[in-house]
Amino acid sequence: MAPKHKAAKKSAGKPSALAQALDALRPAYTGRILTSDHTDYETTRTVFLGDVDRRPAVILRPAGTADVARGIALARDTGLPLAIRSGGHSGAGHSTTDGGIVLDLRDMKALDIDVSNRTAWAETGLTAAEVTGALSEHGLAIGFGDTGTVGIGGITLGGGVGFLVRKHGLTIDNLLAAEVVPADGSILHVDAANHPDLFWALRGGGGNFGVVTRFQYRLHELPSIVGGFLFLPATPETVARIMAAAAAAPEELSTIANVMSAPPMPFLPEELHGSIILMAMMVYAGDAEAGEKALAPFRALGTPLADMLRPMAYAEMFPPEEGEYRPLAVSHTMFIEKVDGDDAATMLKFLNESDAPLRAVQLRALGGAYARVPADATAYAHRDARIMVNVAAFYEGPADRPAKAAWVKDLAAALHQGDDRAYVNFINDEGAARTRAAYPPAHWERLAAIKAEYDPDNLFRLNQNVPPEKL
Repeated sequence: MAPKHKAAKKSAGKPSALAQALDALRPAYTGRILTSDHTDYETTRTVFLGDVDRRPAVILRPAGTADVARGIALARDTGLPLAIRSGGHSGAGHSTTDGGIVLDLRDMKALDIDVSNRTAWAETGLTAAEVTGALSEHGLAIGFGDTGTVGIGGITLGGGVGFLVRKHGLTIDNLLAAEVVPADGSILHVDAANHPDLFWALRGGGGNFGVVTRFQYRLHELPSIVGGFLFLPATPETVARIMAAAAAAPEELSTIANVMSAPPMPFLPEELHGSIILMAMMVYAGDAEAGEKALAPFRALGTPLADMLRPMAYAEMFPPEEGEYRPLAVSHTMFIEKVDGDDAATMLKFLNESDAPLRAVQLRALGGAYARVPADATAYAHRDARIMVNVAAFYEGPADRPAKAAWVKDLAAALHQGDDRAYVNFINDEGAARTRAAYPPAHWERLAAIKAEYDPDNLFRLNQNVPPEKL
């Protein structure tokens, strides 16, 4: 024990560069500073994915924009890696870092709703469910994704493909302005008239350009929807026909069809648990009578295993999540043009042959308002894409991961239809080439030039990184 005691005394006598920098930071910092000896450190450092287990040197929980600027200065001055966390759902684990600084925005939850003008300013620590629930009280909505615990920061900056995508487009299509702290620590108001290139880049370019502390959104009147979940038998015909119906439906209806192993849900017969079924998540953004008419063709695809479609408030699509959920999963995202009977049969063959505890092919029908935005209007460019696909498999520990990753890769290859593009928010830790696949060449060059202006030293690199053009 003696050597450890002497080492501790020596360390205490000579504080590290980070310790000195934190001592200098504390008098002005109004948020929380969590180092490894803090009682909340262990729970705070945990992120969504179960296989991401990193230990930051310090976690900063800013109370406001000035604290964010101070945190950026700390990273700039110490040279430590900087991770930005909103909801912590990054598939690549970018919400945290080993030995670096995490700027955790979850204490920044101010939401200012202007009901009469149908706009809202939302701080980046809010989740999709928190914003949706608050807006619902006023009969208003904006589309995020399909998971309530996702932070609004990451999903907005990458695009935002969710339950309202065909009616109201991506989240970024409803972004009016943002408050941004770039690498130099300044505080910028960014919109179509102020820093227009940066505003373009924020709409799909991810967290490459600074920390967004607030978003201003355009809101939509949505007092109620007809939506929920429809469970159907999974046959090649049903899978192909549901995607055809989703494409032909009124744009008020957005459909996410999951061909998947049935979870042990109480409303599904026990004998179905683990077998392959079709679970459609659907939202008709309009009145009940029209919604029921639009949903009728889907109910006619087969005898439902469970029909949970009903009139409801939009916020009910984001129910509270119970307990701690930290999945171990591998996935691949891609775009395809169509799902015919052969494509569906391929999915079902792979899904039935896998022993993954949960495996799925998720099919998001696009079009509508999503497709009417010009491809060069935002950094997100894939406006002509018809179907977004996510192939995923859960695994049971490190030894099981390679087999599940190979299965995902093989199924994705079997479904590939010549489109190598990717949605940046669904890319995992897959290398620079996959990040490039999220942007056409002209978009990439423009993003790199904007990056060079606002982050020339690539301080914000823990993301799907677009290096500045000089690097």
